Amino acid sequence: MRWMAASTRRGLLGWGIYLSLALGAVVLAAHLVPLPPRLSLPSSQVITYRDGQPAHVFLSPDEKVRIAVPLEEVDPGYLTALLRLEDKRFFTHGGVDPLAVARAVWVNLRAGRVVSGGSTLTMQLVRLAEPRPRTLRSKMVEALRAVQLELLLEKREILERYLQLVPYGGNVEGLEAASWAYFGHAARRLSAEEIALLLAVPQDPNDRHPSERNARRLKAARDEIAERLAHLGALPDGEGEPRPVAQRLEELRAVPVPTHLTPFAREAPHAAYYLRQRHPDRARLISTLDRGAQRLAEDVLQAAQAELAPAGIRHGAIVVIDHRSGEVRALVGGTRFGSGAAGDQIPAFDAPRSPGSALKPFIYAMALDGGLALPEHLVSDIPVDYRGYTPRNYDGAFTGLTRMEDALSRSLNVPFVNLLKEVKVERFVGTLRQLGARHLVDHPGHYGLSAAIGAVEVTPLELAGFYAMLAHDGEGRVPRLVVDEARPLQALSLRVLSPGAAYLTRRALARRDRPDFPGRRRVSLPRDVHWKTGTSYGHRDAWAAGSGPELTAAVWLGNLDNTPSVALVGAEAAGPLLFDVLEGLARRGVPTPREAPPADLAKIEVCTYSGHLPGPACEHTTEVLGLSRSVPTTPCPYHVAVDVEVKSGLQVRPGCREGREYVTRAYLRWPASVRRFLSRAQRVLPEPPALAPGCGEAPAEKPPAILSPPAGMTALLRPDLPLDAQEIPLEAESPAGDGLLSWFVNGDFLGQAPAREPVWWQPRAGRHEILVEDGQGQSATRTLEVRLLQ
Repeated sequence: MRWMAASTRRGLLGWGIYLSLALGAVVLAAHLVPLPPRLSLPSSQVITYRDGQPAHVFLSPDEKVRIAVPLEEVDPGYLTALLRLEDKRFFTHGGVDPLAVARAVWVNLRAGRVVSGGSTLTMQLVRLAEPRPRTLRSKMVEALRAVQLELLLEKREILERYLQLVPYGGNVEGLEAASWAYFGHAARRLSAEEIALLLAVPQDPNDRHPSERNARRLKAARDEIAERLAHLGALPDGEGEPRPVAQRLEELRAVPVPTHLTPFAREAPHAAYYLRQRHPDRARLISTLDRGAQRLAEDVLQAAQAELAPAGIRHGAIVVIDHRSGEVRALVGGTRFGSGAAGDQIPAFDAPRSPGSALKPFIYAMALDGGLALPEHLVSDIPVDYRGYTPRNYDGAFTGLTRMEDALSRSLNVPFVNLLKEVKVERFVGTLRQLGARHLVDHPGHYGLSAAIGAVEVTPLELAGFYAMLAHDGEGRVPRLVVDEARPLQALSLRVLSPGAAYLTRRALARRDRPDFPGRRRVSLPRDVHWKTGTSYGHRDAWAAGSGPELTAAVWLGNLDNTPSVALVGAEAAGPLLFDVLEGLARRGVPTPREAPPADLAKIEVCTYSGHLPGPACEHTTEVLGLSRSVPTTPCPYHVAVDVEVKSGLQVRPGCREGREYVTRAYLRWPASVRRFLSRAQRVLPEPPALAPGCGEAPAEKPPAILSPPAGMTALLRPDLPLDAQEIPLEAESPAGDGLLSWFVNGDFLGQAPAREPVWWQPRAGRHEILVEDGQGQSATRTLEVRLLQ
């Protein structure tokens, strides 16, 4: 007996070892044998609006519409019905359900044919991933594969992959795709009849998917599934008071089945493809786009096409940003995405273009922040020459003198070229990079003063971000296109301008008395909108950008192949579209309180005439808003105090006052360059009186400054023109006023003239030394290279 007991124990031990080895071999094989490739097929990428509604559904790489959906976003009633109907012990078996197999064998033997297969959902998933002929051998393989899946995947993963691959006819696969195609909504909430239909179609997708031909079969199958669910206690009751099963079935049968598929969303194509390229691995991408804002912006651009196309304008872009959060609400890259014409599929909102004058507000704000200007500063608007660069205003005219705020609202070019010289080009370009401009050349010295009027390239999306920063009190917002579900919504912030500088800039841009006011508008504009337009050189781009209380918009019109059009004028072409967008998206009936100046602004006393700090000769002053920490320190350069003899009305100096009765009076004295310009336009300006006899020349505090020729200039002589037709004006600014200036070239006296008048010189090839000297012996020199054009 002891021998028999020991033998039994050894036998059991041996069987245990064999069983452990067998299980180990199964586990090893499960890890070594690759899973079916179809289980790893990418799903369709879905771009949604911010509310979760699909904006654009892309086909999967194998040309299917297959939308991944997590279990928590599936109607619980559907999951309950699915498991009760197909695999009620899904969460307890290991891939193969022995009880279901035994039941299937018994049912099939009694029926004399195959009625039930006994397959679990895991085995059905194997069959979807690796289709095989319906044979006993295939069943064995499916069983082994099912065990492999159960060893390698969690139950949740198996169920989610089944819901993604289950067939629904044609190229529609998966529960979520079918719900959108059949009913036009997600599978998050399903009615009883929808659940029954979604369970019926996969059993025979070719003969049951929605169509006129399949309607009768589909309805019969749905109603049969509903009865089975009712028998299993899994027929959802729906909303409202509980009803008897018979009543629920009767109501369900009365609901017609769908006979066609709802088209999948193909909206916002430029934005969708742009986001897809930036996030290729995200199966579901929740954008920040607002469906209403996107459609309104698209409608505005589409409506404008009828007028733009005959003028030769084919492309456009509109960007709308919520400047409080930095989220992009609308992103329109064109209107003819599927036309097949060149450039129509390029997202124009991401195309770098010349912004024309649209960047002037940021030069203005930077100058305010740097203590270089005040809005009331009187500045010159006359022809200038920077080493051969001679900017002109859009209309070709010059005003002589203008206030800085007027120069911005009227978009004058010369004052902003001069201002950029003070701000510094590299600092300005660096600020644009800081704000996210990605297409700027990263090479010091590449950009010159023409950057003030469009000689840099930015995209409409970037420009909208710049103006959003301006609207948000100088705090930059990195434009956000995707809702990050892993963290709370937070706008990345960057302080670029002071709140005061941003406020004063917005104030200038809110003025209505300006050339780019949209004359074609038939309605009045709300007072809380500020904007700027821009037109690039050669009429290749028309821009408009601005903000309301909550939203910032940027509009670009042009041709992506750089074809010009005389109709590409910012104020006339792009401006009306900007206001259509801002007005269309404005909240109705919500009063906007008048904006109060920020705390970093203070009242500053300035000269009423010049806007500069008052000098001793300024007779009238006024208070203006300025940054308390960045007040320009230069006193008024236009007023001078002059001692005038009462009898003669002539100017006297301290050395010649004895024996004369005189009074001190204030006079305006314009810079010599402004006087020269205005005198050519036959505009006579009042000047201080001449010196009385015996009083000599007025002493100069500084030497004269040569204005023409500009520093670094190389003059080219054309051999086909006579020399007397190629004379160069010699001009200088003299702090002493309009005293006589003497000009010398290479040591030879050329001529003498008041500072307000030029002296003309006939050049010859070579290197020349030019000298100007005032009456006090103070001088300035400049070297000029003159070459013969070959």
